[in-house]
Amino acid sequence: MPYKVGNRAWLHDALGDRIRPDWNNTVVPNRWEIAKPHLQLLTESLARAFGEVDVYLEFSTTERCDRNCQQAERDDCTCSCRGEHRGGGTFWTFWQLVGEDTLVGPVGRVERHYVSA
Repeated sequence: MPYKVGNRAWLHDALGDRIRPDWNNTVVPNRWEIAKPHLQLLTESLARAFGEVDVYLEFSTTERCDRNCQQAERDDCTCSCRGEHRGGGTFWTFWQLVGEDTLVGPVGRVERHYVSA
């Protein structure tokens, strides 16, 4: 979602008045940044508004997947399972994985690309 008049207001409408979206123009591509707890609601709102959303999630290759991840009730996963075992593996079932994992810096981080419709 580009930076233009009305988009900050759209984010507030979708996520509530208390959210503080930040426009980051120091990275390529430029992007809006929000707190992680808003990811699922934002993705669903964007998919309803625009039909399809590309989502890039970063995971750690050195953080081991354990019982805390596998029995979690929320979808905030950062560990080596890349969300596949999070909460029993049910959170990403409606998202389509696009291609294979792509390594991104710094070392020990993996990015996974999903499309949510």
